Amino acid sequence: MSTTPTDTTPTDTMSDEPRGTAALLVNARGQYLLHLRDANKPHIYDPGTWSIPGGDREGEESSQQAVERELREETGLFVPLEPLTVVDAHGPGGGRSRIRVFLGSWDGDADALPCPEGIMFRWFDAATTAWLTMCPWTSEVIALHQANAPAAGPAPTPAAVPAPRPVTPPETAGGSPVRLNVLGVHLYLQREDGRILLGLRHPDALFAPRTWHFLAGHCEQESVLACLIREAREEAGLTIAPEDLDLVHTVHVLHAAGGRPRLQLVFRARAWTGSPELREPDKCLEWDWFDPERLPEPVVPYARTAIEGIGRGRAYSETGWA
Repeated sequence: MSTTPTDTTPTDTMSDEPRGTAALLVNARGQYLLHLRDANKPHIYDPGTWSIPGGDREGEESSQQAVERELREETGLFVPLEPLTVVDAHGPGGGRSRIRVFLGSWDGDADALPCPEGIMFRWFDAATTAWLTMCPWTSEVIALHQANAPAAGPAPTPAAVPAPRPVTPPETAGGSPVRLNVLGVHLYLQREDGRILLGLRHPDALFAPRTWHFLAGHCEQESVLACLIREAREEAGLTIAPEDLDLVHTVHVLHAAGGRPRLQLVFRARAWTGSPELREPDKCLEWDWFDPERLPEPVVPYARTAIEGIGRGRAYSETGWA
């Protein structure tokens, strides 16, 4: 979903409650979690600015339900939220929308958050936001919060929901952080002629731009199979039943020393419905089928490792650990 309303409707005709919602997350250092919005998508509010996650209410949702859903979809987080304020946003063509903003507290790693929309997440203190290209209403929200709680965010709720993913790595008894693994799921789709499906990633992708890769995604608050089935539908219009997926290879990846390890699971689909379509052209430029022995260039290195491992009948590989 979008991080602010994407139409120009002044208010919700069904209710006086604002249609738009957003979540201001603050960490223990008093920093704000900001989202860099896409500068090129049509009809987007405040393109190319730093803002906060959120989006419109859907159906009969309350603002609380909508903001919790949007935060989960855009960041994978389940964070207790409380109402903060209502602001006005001005969109393309002079459209106007009201946004109810909620406040929450989270102390995780912004770089580890998934970013299915926009460009990236980062933590910033209030002083630094003066040097950023800020969404006007987000600046207004931060100024309001600073005026009322300049030292830090709200105290964590004792009866919080189960820990979100990603979470701040816990410490061992010796004080060293435990590096939690990011979990990735990948689709190994192979036709009767032996060719496998790969997608060419968008040149603006943060990871592996203009590089061929599996249909893939990060597993959030869902099962591995549910994640892969959802990604196949959303990215390529493919329908796959869970009983038709088999785990055929696992790659344990470390991209850089001291970085966060990633466990990449590759599943073969024994059956599926549909032909690959470009459902998310901002992420993938094209789908094509290739001989596993004659892969295109360039290919994501760990994807090549997995393909070669599958060809040799191996179930597991490691890269980057030496």
